[in-house]
Amino acid sequence: MSETAGLASLFLSSLLAATLLPGGSEAVLFGVLKAYPETLWIALGVATLGNTIGGMITFGMGWLLPQTQQLKHVEKVRRYGTPALLLAWVPLIGDALCLAAGWLRLNPWQAALFMAIGKFARYWLIASGMRYAFIFTQ
Repeated sequence: MSETAGLASLFLSSLLAATLLPGGSEAVLFGVLKAYPETLWIALGVATLGNTIGGMITFGMGWLLPQTQQLKHVEKVRRYGTPALLLAWVPLIGDALCLAAGWLRLNPWQAALFMAIGKFARYWLIASGMRYAFIFTQ
């Protein structure tokens, strides 16, 4: 697989992993960095961008839902606002946070910013752990 194909696969897997569809992008990130370690920052950017766009798709789905009754857990998202989306990467609750933020009509630009910061930090930590694993396995 070429570097470009690897990065495209990383983008697609990170985008899909952040929607309501099941999947994970960590294995693809691992594969790209193992094959092309010099692409660390590009790979982190591609994964973050894809995962943030995926989160914003879920946010948009929430925006489109009709607002009927207030739900207790959604009110927690309202209380913390867009900074709650720093946790949009967390399995199981991340999708719900994005959906709730959209349903609450929180500021989409702020939502994208906080999502991106949290998602980048997570990918950076994963990549850092991988780099140490590469050193010790060689």
